[in-house]
Amino acid sequence: MRILSFCLLFLGISNFLFSQSPSWEEFQTPVTSSLRGLSPVSDQICWASGSGGTWLKTRDGGKTWENGVIAGLDTVDFRSIYAWDELHAVVASAGQPALIYRTEDGGKSWNLVHREGEEAFFDAIYFSGDVGYVLGDPVGGKWMILGSSDRGKTWRPLENLPAALDGEAAFAASSSSLISTTEEVIFATGGTFSRLHLYSVLDKSWTVQDLDLMAQGESAKGVFAISGAKYGLILVGGDYTLPDSREGNAVLSLRSGFRIPKVSPLGYRSGVAYWKGNKTVVAVGPSGSDYSLDMGDTWISFSKIGFHAVKSSIDQGVIWASGSGGRIGKLRL
Repeated sequence: MRILSFCLLFLGISNFLFSQSPSWEEFQTPVTSSLRGLSPVSDQICWASGSGGTWLKTRDGGKTWENGVIAGLDTVDFRSIYAWDELHAVVASAGQPALIYRTEDGGKSWNLVHREGEEAFFDAIYFSGDVGYVLGDPVGGKWMILGSSDRGKTWRPLENLPAALDGEAAFAASSSSLISTTEEVIFATGGTFSRLHLYSVLDKSWTVQDLDLMAQGESAKGVFAISGAKYGLILVGGDYTLPDSREGNAVLSLRSGFRIPKVSPLGYRSGVAYWKGNKTVVAVGPSGSDYSLDMGDTWISFSKIGFHAVKSSIDQGVIWASGSGGRIGKLRL
């Protein structure tokens, strides 16, 4: 009888929590840059980066912010950032010059750790512990992928890099087109062709799958962000010139294959994040935000506030988002 009462109480609390739509708590930061780089560590610590060489960080949950310009490079757009704590972070630029910088003192100083040639364009960065990767546009017909095993201190190209199709592209809209684990590296593309690329760290081999259900065929279309969930991958994107279009803007990659969600997000989406603690998926784009409680199969619009990027914190305690005009948000349930 006690067990039954507890179960009924738990179900009642769960239904109450999820009957309340999530919302964004927005923060006034001291910058006005477009922030496409985002790396939350916890509920209290969150880093972001973007145009004008900007970096910023909070250590008190968004109440106050520290900020600056990375190495004085006020014309560089640092769209990719990854932070481990309040002191250590690494950033990668989008466009030229193609640079990777690292800080060990919380942003007070930034050291150049890697530079690429004139054809390079970095799209995304992702770390799993000490091991991480940077994805770049194709050079010489092959994708550029750099790997690091020491928290970004040194970088080297992966062996056996995959070939890119003519007109195939990766997007740097939110530094979310790449994810990795200790066993594999995964990135998704768009442009003339939308495809999913999977690299086995053990075998050093690639598997490429066509994403026929995703928007493609033009430079503005494709997969802009991916996130891993318990049962597979959630891919979002669409056509960034049509921010309200739901056509080809989300695909689920499951063990049984690819399929379109029962209800797709309400427009083009540039970022997606899976919050393991609450089994909630959140997608963002210029026209608003959506959430899903069934691993991306059914999406519910909950905000018209536009963001570029959305990420789960390293400790999986919270979801943060970043956007234009120096805007930062934290999800509230």
